[in-house]
Amino acid sequence: MSVRAPGTASRDLLLLLALGLLVLGAGLGAKEPWPADAPRFTLVAREMVASGDWLFPRRGGELYSDKPPVFLWLQAAALAATGSTRLAHQLPSLLAALGCLALVADLGRRLWGGRAGLWSGLALLAIVQFPLQARSGQIDATLAFFTTLALYGLARHLLLGPAWGWYAAACAAMGVGVLTKGVGILPLLLLVPWAWGRRRGWTGLPRFSGGWKWATGPALLLAVIAAWAVPMSLAASGSPELAAYRDDILLRQTVVRYAKAWTHTRPPWYYLVDVIPLLWFPATALLPWLVPAWRRQLRERDGRLLVLLGWIVLVVAFFSLSRGKRDVYLLPAVPAVALAAGLHLPALWRAHAAQRTAFGLAFALALLPAAAAAAVLLGRVPANAVQAIGDPRGLLAPLGTATLLAAAALLVRPPRGLLALALALAGLWLLAGWWVAPRIDPYRSGAHLMARVAAALPAGGELAMVRWREQLLLHADRPVTHFGFATPGAEQAAAAAEWLRGAPARRVLLPRELAAPCFEPATGIDLGTYHRIQWLLAGPAALAADCRPATAVPRFVSPTHRPPPK
Repeated sequence: MSVRAPGTASRDLLLLLALGLLVLGAGLGAKEPWPADAPRFTLVAREMVASGDWLFPRRGGELYSDKPPVFLWLQAAALAATGSTRLAHQLPSLLAALGCLALVADLGRRLWGGRAGLWSGLALLAIVQFPLQARSGQIDATLAFFTTLALYGLARHLLLGPAWGWYAAACAAMGVGVLTKGVGILPLLLLVPWAWGRRRGWTGLPRFSGGWKWATGPALLLAVIAAWAVPMSLAASGSPELAAYRDDILLRQTVVRYAKAWTHTRPPWYYLVDVIPLLWFPATALLPWLVPAWRRQLRERDGRLLVLLGWIVLVVAFFSLSRGKRDVYLLPAVPAVALAAGLHLPALWRAHAAQRTAFGLAFALALLPAAAAAAVLLGRVPANAVQAIGDPRGLLAPLGTATLLAAAALLVRPPRGLLALALALAGLWLLAGWWVAPRIDPYRSGAHLMARVAAALPAGGELAMVRWREQLLLHADRPVTHFGFATPGAEQAAAAAEWLRGAPARRVLLPRELAAPCFEPATGIDLGTYHRIQWLLAGPAALAADCRPATAVPRFVSPTHRPPPK
């Protein structure tokens, strides 16, 4: 296979990054953090910047031990630099995704030669899960960058090496990946298919020995982790609260969470049936052509493809063995999927059946905005969504986008169906970023609910929340009292009732379902349904006589808040 000249490779990379910035950056700064995870991380980052304590993250004043600190540090740094939660919650994921594109493009070029790097990068940009997470403000795109960097370094060593410097860099990246999310060591699974293929003489797997050099990798990985874990553990000694954080983050949230998951439980086939077919689209739609091509390549005993496909299978199997499953867990495997597909996309470009299939998919995607607009007009969506759209003339945007996408597909025509599919996907991401997100943001983010709360509070009023959500604290215009994130809702409500008796200007925001027995819903203010919860604002007049006082319920005050609008 030919290797492109350096100038061509640079132009390909610049083109890819420009396309990536256009698609992945659509809507940057146009929305606040949305649930489930982004508001939590942004809230922690905001308190980290305000307090100056970057060693022990807190959420609403309460220690937060669910995740290691790297992503929280990155968000806090972005917030300190920009001063905007709208920008800060997306910047780390966007930059990480662009980094993934660059790594995949360069590795694809080195592995397969020619323009396979560009094709691999385009494949990564097209796979739905990748832009979805790059734009979400969640932790997983950043984790994917460090696992992809480790994959890159190990591939440079194991498939193109020896390259001991890249081996060391890969192990260091895995250490940072562990400090981002505990599964940062996933690239180590690459050694399994590599060792198996090398033992059986597969091609593309250089033979070399390193002796003691192999030990430097695990030592470096552990040293990176220790750079945070040791100071944190020393600082936690002598404080029962901080020691509980240390024990939870080092053991319960890693080993125990995997072995005995207590949330997001799914059956073993969850990823194969519910996640991969949709979120790895359009790669899954092209499997009828990719699988035969991979089979031919494996029959030729190509060790490079064996290692990549073997690692993808092992990652899916690793997460399938745990009871706790979320679709985002598979994101680290997506760059390897793009690399495995990149070599064969030029052949698919010449395959008439593949082009016609892609054209049909592109036309179907082009009709999605029109279908969404029709659903709104026919009353098939929640009332909040209709309220967010506002003026019915706003539906001209999705209808116009659908028309433009369909016209583009027709102009491209079936012989260039893959191009039509790429245009349709890009158009939908642009529509979602610049039109859909700003319109539904007040309802998805919690801004609309908290604006109603602020308007209903008396002058100088104090606020407490029961079974609160991070997006609500983010949009509170004053300090908020709460009673612990994990405290059972009934106990929170009883503690809130006791707090409410302390001053006439106090109010409690709580789910209506938790009102009894401490509050009378009829005397509170019904704020409507947000995030699938019907919210009630209760004052002292709403207190019920038969409420039992809460015992041993913690109380916290969220130390940061948004200043009221001028």
